[in-house]
Amino acid sequence: MKQFFKWIGVGLVAIIALGGSFAAHEWYADKPFYFNNFLNREMVKVAFESPETLTSLGFLESVGIKGHNAKLDDASPEKSEELYNKARNIKSVIENYDDDDLSKDELLSKKITLYLLDYLLTNEPFQYHTYPVNQLFGVQNGYPSFMQGQHQIKDETDVENYLSRLEAVDEKFAQVLEGLKLREDKGIIPPRFVIERVLDEMNGFISSPLNENVLYSSLREKMADIESLSQEQQDDFLAKAEARINDDVNRAYQLFIDYFTTLKTKAGTDDGYWHLPDGDKVYANALRFFTTTDMTADEIHNIGLKEVARIQGEMLKILADEGYDTSQGFTTAMDALASDPSHYYEDSDAGREQILKDYQIILDEIEEGMSEVFRIRPKAGMEVVRIPEFKEKTAPGAYYQQPAIDGSRPGRFFANLYDIKATPKYSMRTLAYHEGIPGHHFQIALAMEIEGMPFIRKMSPFTAYTEGWALYSEYLAWEMGFQDNPLDNLGRLQAELFRAVRLVVDTGIHQKRWTREEAIDYMVNNTGMALSDVTSEIERYIVMPGQATSYKVGMLKILELREKAKNALGDKFDLRDFHDVVLKNGAVPLSILEELIDAYIEDTKST
Repeated sequence: MKQFFKWIGVGLVAIIALGGSFAAHEWYADKPFYFNNFLNREMVKVAFESPETLTSLGFLESVGIKGHNAKLDDASPEKSEELYNKARNIKSVIENYDDDDLSKDELLSKKITLYLLDYLLTNEPFQYHTYPVNQLFGVQNGYPSFMQGQHQIKDETDVENYLSRLEAVDEKFAQVLEGLKLREDKGIIPPRFVIERVLDEMNGFISSPLNENVLYSSLREKMADIESLSQEQQDDFLAKAEARINDDVNRAYQLFIDYFTTLKTKAGTDDGYWHLPDGDKVYANALRFFTTTDMTADEIHNIGLKEVARIQGEMLKILADEGYDTSQGFTTAMDALASDPSHYYEDSDAGREQILKDYQIILDEIEEGMSEVFRIRPKAGMEVVRIPEFKEKTAPGAYYQQPAIDGSRPGRFFANLYDIKATPKYSMRTLAYHEGIPGHHFQIALAMEIEGMPFIRKMSPFTAYTEGWALYSEYLAWEMGFQDNPLDNLGRLQAELFRAVRLVVDTGIHQKRWTREEAIDYMVNNTGMALSDVTSEIERYIVMPGQATSYKVGMLKILELREKAKNALGDKFDLRDFHDVVLKNGAVPLSILEELIDAYIEDTKST
């Protein structure tokens, strides 16, 4: 619990626990004395309204509080309306704090929080312009993933709570369905391929043998590690789980299957958001949020085309130097590289296990060299694991999961091992640096551990910053000499090219009315990636408009600011100082990051 108090900030919750009139005032007053107390209080209230969030954070269990682990989040449209009303109230209170009464760091917190609230409220008219159940994410795969990865089982009470969550799932699915029907009434229907993917996934889930159902197998495996549970108790619990899976869980999934089967007849083949009511406004709003800039779709598209040409030129030179024929152009040369079996692991369980081991070796190696360019480093550890097999077919190539606050769970780099050809050996270093060290794990774990920073800044969803940092980390690792092998550097450039192509295809799909097939063709022809990987990526951009543009936009801005600082400071420039400024404030909009770097430049000049 102590670690959580530090993470929350000034220890407001600890003070409240001790009682007293001041604590009561800070918790109950419309406007607490201390600004950070208000921010933390509101975030604590939001967290305590979400039992799934509390489970993921994992701090209450350390003091014996587990009741939340028997419940699932309220996913009803009414709960969403409460969120907007709460946002308006929070904004009103924040604006009542006089800037002159706030410290420099509090002013930054105020600015960041208002930025988020303003976007949320601006987006209120478009709150239903989403596909909350799609081939990439949604309750249909998020629920079993949550139960497997987040619901810890250490004793009998944890098992009982697990069973309660199995029983509660049909209510949650029914709540989500309310929102889906509201979207349907507004003409917001996913493209047909999305519905087909979702139906395939859900039908496969409920038709799989019980022993292969992740909700059953995960419970069985977790209980096996608990010495206090006899085999008889375990068998009894498994029998109860089987009954609830066959009843509550399958009924919930069948509810969705029936709905999407009917909805499919109303779906079309237009893939971009332009085909939705007010789709152009929604996409422009998405670009503003994900890039934290005012760049238009056309500007982003043109930057992408320019970067694609530059990066391909560098890659062709490496390919030529390595003996590949480049006379027929980029695509042919990359096809020749991809067809060489020496670049892949054995397509077997043993081969996949070796991939995970080699990822860990790569990360351990670079972790040893961080002092050269960083002063601050996270305390939390990190491990490499496979994306659960039941969802890896439509999952991205990799993703990162932050560590638990109490240290009970390390940060995790999830690797997709479905298609062995999507993991060439020369791309592994770059992916490990992006998801792990010095990328997502380094930045996110550090933000979680910074003392005195309000909770909201530790969790701020500024994708241009977080993904921009991760992509910048790939470049930084190359600068540090960790990709001296030319093909490893080719893998880095291919990953950067991938992000540049995203600028082109995301805007192409949602602004320029490209079809799914046109976007897939462009990405295949301009990246050299496996078709399976490209297909899942393009389908991701279709259901998450704008998000894919944030990586490259963020990286370019960080490099631009680094060059700005170097030019301004000359011999006074220290890369470790620059990284301190970028990392020690948590995720921020790019415009605010520039203000922080400008202040760092002026402060350094004056010393």
